[in-house]
Amino acid sequence: MPPLKDAKLGAFTFFASALPHDVCGSNGLPLTPNSIKILGRFQILKTIVHPRLCQYVDISRGKHGKINFIMYRSSMKVLQLAFEVLQGLEYINRHHMVHRALSPHNILLDGEGHIKLSKFGLYYITDHGADVDFPIGYPSYLAPEVIPQGIVKPKDPTQHERPRPSGPKSDVWSLGVILFQLCVGRKLFQSLDIAEKLKFVLTLGCVDDIVTVLAEEHGCVEVIKNLPENVLTLLRKCLTYHPSKRPSAAELLSSNVFSAVSSGYVPFRQPASLFSSALRCADLDLPEDISRLCEDENNDFLGERSIEEVYYLWCLAGGDLEKELVSKGIIKSKPPVCTLPNLLLEDGESFGQGRDRSFLLDDTTVTLSLCQLLNRLKDVPGEAFYPLLGEDQSNVPHSGSNTELSTSTLPLIIRERDTEYQLNRIVLFDRLLKAYPYKKNLIWKEARVDIPPLLRGLTWAALLGVEGAIQEKYDATDKDTPIPTDRQIEVDIPRCHQYDELLSSPEGHAKFRRVLKAWVVSHPNLVYWQGLDSLCAPFLYLNFNNEALAYACMCAFIPKYLYNFFLKDNSHVIQEYLTVFSQMIAFHDPELSNHLNEIGFIPDLYAIPWFLTMFTHVFPLHKIFHLWDTLLLGNASFPFCIGVAILQQLRVRLLSNGFNECILLFSDLPEIDIERCVRESINLFCWTPKSATYRQHAQSPKTAGDCNGMNKPASGFTVDYQDSTKTDLGREIIQLSELKSEVSPRISAEDLIDLCELTVPSHGKMNIKKTKSSKPKLLVVDIRNSEDFNRGHIPGSINMPFGSAFTADGELVPGPASATLQSFKGKVIVSVGHVSSNSAEFAAHLVKLGYPRVCILDGGINKMKPTGLLTVPSPQI
Repeated sequence: MPPLKDAKLGAFTFFASALPHDVCGSNGLPLTPNSIKILGRFQILKTIVHPRLCQYVDISRGKHGKINFIMYRSSMKVLQLAFEVLQGLEYINRHHMVHRALSPHNILLDGEGHIKLSKFGLYYITDHGADVDFPIGYPSYLAPEVIPQGIVKPKDPTQHERPRPSGPKSDVWSLGVILFQLCVGRKLFQSLDIAEKLKFVLTLGCVDDIVTVLAEEHGCVEVIKNLPENVLTLLRKCLTYHPSKRPSAAELLSSNVFSAVSSGYVPFRQPASLFSSALRCADLDLPEDISRLCEDENNDFLGERSIEEVYYLWCLAGGDLEKELVSKGIIKSKPPVCTLPNLLLEDGESFGQGRDRSFLLDDTTVTLSLCQLLNRLKDVPGEAFYPLLGEDQSNVPHSGSNTELSTSTLPLIIRERDTEYQLNRIVLFDRLLKAYPYKKNLIWKEARVDIPPLLRGLTWAALLGVEGAIQEKYDATDKDTPIPTDRQIEVDIPRCHQYDELLSSPEGHAKFRRVLKAWVVSHPNLVYWQGLDSLCAPFLYLNFNNEALAYACMCAFIPKYLYNFFLKDNSHVIQEYLTVFSQMIAFHDPELSNHLNEIGFIPDLYAIPWFLTMFTHVFPLHKIFHLWDTLLLGNASFPFCIGVAILQQLRVRLLSNGFNECILLFSDLPEIDIERCVRESINLFCWTPKSATYRQHAQSPKTAGDCNGMNKPASGFTVDYQDSTKTDLGREIIQLSELKSEVSPRISAEDLIDLCELTVPSHGKMNIKKTKSSKPKLLVVDIRNSEDFNRGHIPGSINMPFGSAFTADGELVPGPASATLQSFKGKVIVSVGHVSSNSAEFAAHLVKLGYPRVCILDGGINKMKPTGLLTVPSPQI
């Protein structure tokens, strides 16, 4: 991404052609507006960065199909000019594009006098002119082979008939006309109207020396004769009538014509991308004196940032593109009465409005002022643009600004709209990502604060651990051969987040199709299930111009959070997942769990789309972004907490509703406060023992410390994100039927030892050392009879024999033990017995009585005996 430096932001606009309102496509859906097609095609232009091209930054779709562009705009000799123009043309030709609108006012000069080609993507994004009501190109500069085509508009918008596109050699002719004008110092064909101009160009096919004929026609033969031989040769090559004989831009660049100037140019090399096998520092050139890097000549720190960053900050600072275009008179609004259609009579006579000239191309480019942004950032210190990176840095922004430190405590939606705060976050994350994977730990640390929206796609990829030659792997995957799931993919894509203009564009559909097919083909042991398209949507949206990265993120995300969900027979995986979720509801909200179970409203009826798509089928993309910013910091059990947090937001309505009302409620899910959902999910997660969400069909953890922890809850104990390593004190695999029969979750003996902060003797099988806190964090309830309890029990536990713990009405029998139990209500309570069945029944009784955070010790007291932790009561004196 080139820096801003002395460049300017420029904007221009045009209308796309309107489509009939009462026509549908072959799939029965309304036709995609041409403006959305243009928006989809435009995205690739943002990736075309070259020293000889003005960089496209963004596109916006206004009312009535109005398209607004934002460009990176900059303010010689003939051979140098021609060589640099050809460099730009050759580069866009390599991307299978043709300029077609090449003219003198689209050839700009930057501050150093070098060429920048402007508006080179207009022909491509309008589907070679089919999606607009005006021609692409200027009559005086059109090549002879282009003129006979005229303006070809498809007669039937439902058909895919399109005009035959112009070839790249048409731009070489246009360059020849421009160079001729530059040499003779006058504009060609000024005395002719458009029709005569075109006729004259077509007659040139009958002459051998077009340059001489043009010179005679404009009275400048002597000027042409006095041109250097290499310049004259160049003009004759460019102004070759037949395209087959006319050289391409690449051929001209390698010809002897430019032997005198080509040596002064260094070949352009595309910088290595973040996720690739190329060495990113291969072309790094450091001065001999490193201190020169810190020389401050003009304090233009913002000018060193990329044009994308500057435009993003400009928008945050109050920049309004449409307002700028209206103020310059480019966009003109009319009263509704002035926009009525005209009336056409049978004899052909018409009354009313004539053709609206605003639907034609206005070639004016408006320069956008950066004054408002500069004023907003005038108090930002220079240190903010060069943050120090170190492992011991705090997880708050690193600019040292008191304003920023206070901003970091504000709600996320406010932080994302704060210009100064986003500048600091963007600069920091940009540096961290450039150091990925070396600074991976710091990326995790900063992501727990928040993720700047501009860099969310790259940051997600870093959090998912994407590395290596992802483009090569994606290119090697067959995305073209028909497969059985093609039909289902074609049906699903037009229904996936189609409210979004980018994903609803034909280009978006094509990218959807390729990424999904790549995933299906590269995972032969898995199958395509409905919902995979929704999972793909966030990654594709954030990496629209990098399909390989979207695919790589999907490949990393699914095994982590949806392991084996896409098996051909995934019923056992889904059922286990829903059962654990049901136990999580009982663990965190027993009252809600009791009510939902009583009315028969089980998770199978509403939660499958939640987890199969990780909530992307439930929430719009802007909410998914904030939700996944936190989800990606957690392990596979975090989605359970998100699900419980959603239910708790609907708690009042759910408790007052019956089965039918709950079904209706979830058929059109009410508005969910995502920031509150995330905050409560974190709290729920921290209160959940790590083994309580153990699943037989979950992916085994590969590395420890993957998420570097999260937050400490109010209770004081820290919860690790990783499932515990499998030991003889870990969770045992049980049958699904047994798991379904238990209301409360099980925890492992290892978890119990951690939460009790017990110290295992060094001769035992584990050696866990904990520092005891002043207040106990959980209560162990031993439901064995008193004799067994006195032979050995867990330190700090209380004895409540199961047979005498409850009255006939199901209430707790009054006594010291029940009083202690009541005092621990709200903390973790662990039911321990000889066998899990009795412990599960005891836990179910407590849940019925409204006790939250009740769980069962997996394996019972027998699991604790080998540890040497059991104690006996002191003898009474």
